[in-house]
Amino acid sequence: MAPRDASSALAAQLTWRLHRLGKLTDRVTAAAYQAELGLGVAEGRALAAAGAFGPLSVNDLAAHAHLDKAQASRAAQMLVERELLAKTASEHDARAVVLSLTRRGAVLHQRAMALIERRNQEIMACLSAPERKTLLQLVDRLVAHAGIAAETD
Repeated sequence: MAPRDASSALAAQLTWRLHRLGKLTDRVTAAAYQAELGLGVAEGRALAAAGAFGPLSVNDLAAHAHLDKAQASRAAQMLVERELLAKTASEHDARAVVLSLTRRGAVLHQRAMALIERRNQEIMACLSAPERKTLLQLVDRLVAHAGIAAETD
């Protein structure tokens, strides 16, 4: 068994804490997506991204939904089959497709956004309004910093 101070050193790390927070909230979020939208997490994130950033290619959908390309492709196909996304040929690349919300997809997107807002409020309910604002500002700074570091790699 590892010494106690080694596990404390690991548990003190930001990446460890962020991953733990994600795991603790993912289960409830996944259940909410299924119960309220009839979607898995990947499909819900793809629908939310398509509504927020669309129309999108599959690669852009993957980037905006924080999915790998295979997950984004599967999620998009399921959403197309359920007539929540429409797939059309790209004007710029004959081999590519563009994904956009259908009318049914737009209605479900509104419900998804309400669910996402509610889940975020639930997750941050233990924080005061100023703490929430500060947390989000700090996370934005970390994301920007990580993005710069990723570009130089």
